[in-house]
Amino acid sequence: MSAADMTPISPSRTGMRPALWTKGDWNALFGFGTNILVNMLVLTGLLQFVLKMPPEIVFGRILPAVGLMMFLSTAYYAFLAYQLAKKTGRDDVCALPSGISVPHMFVVVFVIMLPIASTTGDPVKGWEAGLVWVFFQSFILMIGGFVAPYIRRITPRAALLGTLAGVSIAFIAMRPAFEIFMTPVIGLTCLAIILASWFGGVRYPKGIPAGLIAIAVGMVIAWGSNAVGLNYGGMSLDKLAASLANFGFSVPLPAVGHVFSGFTYLGVILVTAIPFGIYDLVEAMDNVESAEAAGDHFPTTRVLTADGVISLIGCLMGNPFINAVYIGHPGWKSMGGRIGYSLGTGLVVILLSWFGIIAVLLALIPVVAISPILLYIGMLIGAQAFQTTPSRHAPAIVLALSPHLAAWAKLLIDNSLTLAGTSAHAIGLEKMAGIGVLYHGLEIMGGGAILVGLVLGAIAVFVIDRKFVAAAGFALAGSVLTFFGFMHGEMVGIAVTPGVSLAYVMVAGFLLLCARYAVPATSGAGLMAEGAHAAPAE
Repeated sequence: MSAADMTPISPSRTGMRPALWTKGDWNALFGFGTNILVNMLVLTGLLQFVLKMPPEIVFGRILPAVGLMMFLSTAYYAFLAYQLAKKTGRDDVCALPSGISVPHMFVVVFVIMLPIASTTGDPVKGWEAGLVWVFFQSFILMIGGFVAPYIRRITPRAALLGTLAGVSIAFIAMRPAFEIFMTPVIGLTCLAIILASWFGGVRYPKGIPAGLIAIAVGMVIAWGSNAVGLNYGGMSLDKLAASLANFGFSVPLPAVGHVFSGFTYLGVILVTAIPFGIYDLVEAMDNVESAEAAGDHFPTTRVLTADGVISLIGCLMGNPFINAVYIGHPGWKSMGGRIGYSLGTGLVVILLSWFGIIAVLLALIPVVAISPILLYIGMLIGAQAFQTTPSRHAPAIVLALSPHLAAWAKLLIDNSLTLAGTSAHAIGLEKMAGIGVLYHGLEIMGGGAILVGLVLGAIAVFVIDRKFVAAAGFALAGSVLTFFGFMHGEMVGIAVTPGVSLAYVMVAGFLLLCARYAVPATSGAGLMAEGAHAAPAE
């Protein structure tokens, strides 16, 4: 979107009454709303087709609870934005985006709910296990909210945004990119519509949002091709007619009994709930940092505590998915989003989830028409890590995002081999290494990727700036986290990957020696751009 389309920034007017809706909120509503819509369509598909959850549970219990949680979340972050705008007198404050945590959506389904549902033969048992998983993660978020501000203060921005860029590229952008090229007639056309507006500043007739135009064009191509027998997008009248059976009105109902029934599987649940609770903490800190880089400062403690409380409410009402602050604040702000887009999205989600409309949309809109919006967000967040940090820190950002590529590659391999009824260890790691697939390396580097990226990125930033003591501190922290399985491991435990933990200790020792004895470089390849040598060693 061009600068001319942005809501103008007026001089500071402390105590003003901020506008609840601006013209730019329409752009952000359709952009963010379609992002949320994609996630809800995927979530519904996982519940229906992977977990084989009964429709009365999906549309009568889970989705209404999802809608309630997301409404509370978007309303609260709209309120925080309103407070910030009123306090600062600015009219360009953008609310934090929030919703179902996408990485956790897949983790809770495939790691918790599906194995238990398959073992017991009862998908409801899987649902109950998912509720307990969220129950524990909610408390980790609430407690962690009080230590997160300190972590933000001591961690370089390049490390925070670099690991966020890794999540964005690997888990936000890649799948939509593949979907686009699987159905390029729709995908590439819609991508061009999105890029021309949101990067190129092209304005469409009567100010119609680019996201809405992309969806409309995608639907026209999909249903038009269906009419002539080409069937791009997989649409059919039979699927659309069947979806109407889920129309109705369902409000969330307490599910406390189901939560406590899930405690039977506590041992299995805690193995992933604790590390992913820490993942949530770091991810939320990254996203708050991303918003601050875009000009909007929100209190980290209040954000994390709110995520925990809202997730707990959703859990007790039957929602087995955690709430999270989303990647993408700078993107929605660049479209002109302010306060209203967040609250508006929450109201739309209520309508979709309480009235069964999501089932109809699942059969009406080709997902590939929405994929370019997610790809755009991935591009924007990946770029922000480089644009809002000193250029000399660029190598640290690349290092910080690399563990996510390892985690993504491992996930693809694991899912493919599971489908074939085998695993990497059953095939043999040496055989896989013989064809160039270093599975064990992916396994170690990708374990706890968001923490690995943060630690490696911070070490690299401090080394570039010749702050060797600080770099050694992060290396020691990496050693402790690795020893207990929060990094470079598949589970929490004692001495999970002791060799990697020892290696971090050795790195810390070397960096302390550098702090004591290293002399500043004066020439040669050791100097980074923009005067990295200017920072003295500690």
